[in-house]
Amino acid sequence: MNGAQALLRTLAEAGVQVCFTNPGTSEMHFVAALDEVPRMRAVLTLFEGVATGAADGYARMAGHPAATLLHLGPGLGNGLANLHNAAKGGSGVVNIVGDHATYHAGYDAPLQSDIATAARNVSGWVRTSRTTAGLPADAVEAVAVASGPPGQVATLILPADVSWDDGAQPAPPAEPAKPAQVDQAVVRRLAAVLDGGERTGLLLGGRALRERGLVAAARLAAARGVRVLAETFPARLERGAGLPGVDRLAYLAEFATAQLAGLDDLILVDAKDPVSFFAYPGKPSRLAPDGCRVHRLTGGPDDVPATLEALVEAAGATGAAPQLRQPATPELPSGPLSARAVCQAVGALLPPGAIISDEAQTSGIFLAEATAGAPRHDVLCLTGGSIGQGLPVAVGAAVACPDRPVIALEADGSALYTFQALWTMARENLNVTVVLFNNRSYAVLNMELDRVGAGSPGPRARAQLDLSEPPVDFVALASGLGVPASRPETAEELVADLRRALAEPGPHLIEAVVEPIF
Repeated sequence: MNGAQALLRTLAEAGVQVCFTNPGTSEMHFVAALDEVPRMRAVLTLFEGVATGAADGYARMAGHPAATLLHLGPGLGNGLANLHNAAKGGSGVVNIVGDHATYHAGYDAPLQSDIATAARNVSGWVRTSRTTAGLPADAVEAVAVASGPPGQVATLILPADVSWDDGAQPAPPAEPAKPAQVDQAVVRRLAAVLDGGERTGLLLGGRALRERGLVAAARLAAARGVRVLAETFPARLERGAGLPGVDRLAYLAEFATAQLAGLDDLILVDAKDPVSFFAYPGKPSRLAPDGCRVHRLTGGPDDVPATLEALVEAAGATGAAPQLRQPATPELPSGPLSARAVCQAVGALLPPGAIISDEAQTSGIFLAEATAGAPRHDVLCLTGGSIGQGLPVAVGAAVACPDRPVIALEADGSALYTFQALWTMARENLNVTVVLFNNRSYAVLNMELDRVGAGSPGPRARAQLDLSEPPVDFVALASGLGVPASRPETAEELVADLRRALAEPGPHLIEAVVEPIF
């Protein structure tokens, strides 16, 4: 058995049964071995950033890793942005990068590069397999690292000869790692903080933003008046009717500072000490108020929901009734098309169990309000801030959850980074409805240009953020990639198109031309 065949069997036995691929010459033995391991579903993408983003979305919804297959250093380079987002979001990805044969590396061929150095920027674990016999054991370790907790990007570099040589046997999977036990000393210390009568906040992130964590935090809010916030861009936030509502920390530092104002203590629950996304002249980077004591309750390898529930018990809040969102949907919009109208339509028509991949950027500021009382759903956000995530994450989520509708809310500028994802949606017949907000600009950057104090921008500066000349025809682009598309001109037409897209199987795109909000 050659290395590629043993590798695929090892991955499949370990539960990694989906691989998002963009292969090249060095990976052909891996590709050939796919026919012999039918349990491994291979999903072809047209760009490596789609493969890595799809693996991220898959992990968020499946709860276990997918694999990628990338071609050499340049292929890894093309996928780095969405691996960055995966790493920031704690997604488990087994990132397989083909390399030249070991004996070929010394010739400095045109595609030769230092793959490991590039991979370390986004990976918690990097290894180059040096022998065919040792490859399956390396794969087992990669899967274990990627699976966590917490999830990580594990990059396995696969030289071509290690893949094609014979002499490998599949390796058995490792025992799944168990979360670390609740640290009762930390729980008691923070229960005393809650007993101290000071103004306290909880900042929830990561695994705390599922039902168990949300309910526990809501009990503390009900019993102790704790202020509960979520991180700005959660990897996966469960929300909607029947769940506790939670406001996300604002993207704009000024608004986030106001949300945190007056706190004496801030308890981090699988979240980081909040900081501004960027530096601004004369403004602080850290967002917590001066003098606010910041405490870490749980994160990393911990059992996050169990630890939060232990704090609820220690604080005597187990019997407190959490405040839950009541079912409520906005009225269907009518009249001129606008970003607010689009968000209203999504909130009014959102089907139960939907998954929203949210990269709407500025046009999506009305979404949280419009969907607060909608049927229960998941929201997947731009975890690492590197745009071009929304469409690939929607691909991965749809592969992970084929019985759930996926709605990708996408900004025009962000969509153009990875628009090739639509071809994969069509090829795999994925149940994804893309609602594309086209304001024909990098609107968020127009706002940032003013906020950073760069003077009075003139026409040449503004032109760098303008997408109107020539206007991008997203309907034509989508149709060319095999996805049915429409461009409604009124809110009523949008509602009709959205109803149709949600009712029909397979992918659809709706382009909504709207005015910039900023």
